[in-house]
Amino acid sequence: MSVVCSIFSQILQLFSRAQFQAAVEKHQAERHARGFSSWSQFIAMLFCQLGRAHSLSEITQGLAASEGKLKHLGLNQAPAKSTLAYANQHRPWELFQTVFSPLLERCRTLAAGRKSKFRFKNKLVSLDATTIDLCLELYDWAHFRRTKGAVKLHLLLDHDGYLPSFAVLTDGKTHEIRVARELRFDPGAILVVDRGYNDYTWFETLTHQRVWFVTRMKENADYLVSEDRPVTPGKGVRSDQIISLLPHVRQNKDLFFRRIVFWDEKNQKELVFLTNHLEFAASTIAALYKERWHIELFFKSLKQLCKIKTFVGASPNAVKTQVWTALIAMLVLRFLQLKATFNWALSNLVALLRQQLFVHRDLWAWLDQPFQPPPPPPARQLPLNLA
Repeated sequence: MSVVCSIFSQILQLFSRAQFQAAVEKHQAERHARGFSSWSQFIAMLFCQLGRAHSLSEITQGLAASEGKLKHLGLNQAPAKSTLAYANQHRPWELFQTVFSPLLERCRTLAAGRKSKFRFKNKLVSLDATTIDLCLELYDWAHFRRTKGAVKLHLLLDHDGYLPSFAVLTDGKTHEIRVARELRFDPGAILVVDRGYNDYTWFETLTHQRVWFVTRMKENADYLVSEDRPVTPGKGVRSDQIISLLPHVRQNKDLFFRRIVFWDEKNQKELVFLTNHLEFAASTIAALYKERWHIELFFKSLKQLCKIKTFVGASPNAVKTQVWTALIAMLVLRFLQLKATFNWALSNLVALLRQQLFVHRDLWAWLDQPFQPPPPPPARQLPLNLA
């Protein structure tokens, strides 16, 4: 019988130590280190996420309780609370952003063979942001409202595997469209956004870049109808029009969009969509916008399953470090989901994994058959006494 290390150690093997060290050197993360390595900090913060530790004390005490099992993680001993706090405050959070990228590529490789619910081959992504409330007395740098503090997490979700492919953390006052304007998408990509991203100049830029977008149209939008297209009865589509937005007409710009009115039978609500894709069926446009709900589900899972609603450090660097380790933890969970043959619900995977972190058993066998007991250890043969 082969001997295996703990499940936590096997999870850490998803990260190349050579790539991690290269990232450390790139960001000079250990420039003023005094014995506490960036790898040790990463282990502690990933334990914070996967072990659901609520404070620095719970992180350090949780690791110290398993101190006899820490060397196989690359950690000599559990860090002191002050040591971890100092590292989170001063070591560049960009290190963890760099560590995030190789694991994202591994997840994309696993997700590439999955069957899509759509026939087209275009890359489908959703863009949205969520606000994370903070106490203004503790986080006086995160001004949001008069008596409230907050930061905003802007995220791009790749629907091939539902993976977070881009993230940026800003102050709570930063509008979503400011971040959206700085992003660049591959030609042919389909971008789904909500009404908070309605910006006609940005729509024009996306159209010139041959990036297709689907969004909800504002109720007070001014437009001219160029064509009324026939609709198929019984599919919820009430109208399909080719339009020009009035601000573009006034500037003599030859830009055409589609305005699709769809009746949502389930919620008994009329939805009006706007897109620059003139070829897809109107029902496909409605289905694409429905897919946007997955980014809302991602935000919900991130806040419920990872440590992101409260923080173990109060500085901007500590907050960004914790957010990026939370995103790394979500990638780890998604990688395990994609790898397993068992049909894991994400919440169930997190709950059971948390109980198994320092158990010594084969992670991949456990993922496929989580409710099967591990094989018994081999019987120890008594020494032969010839006297």
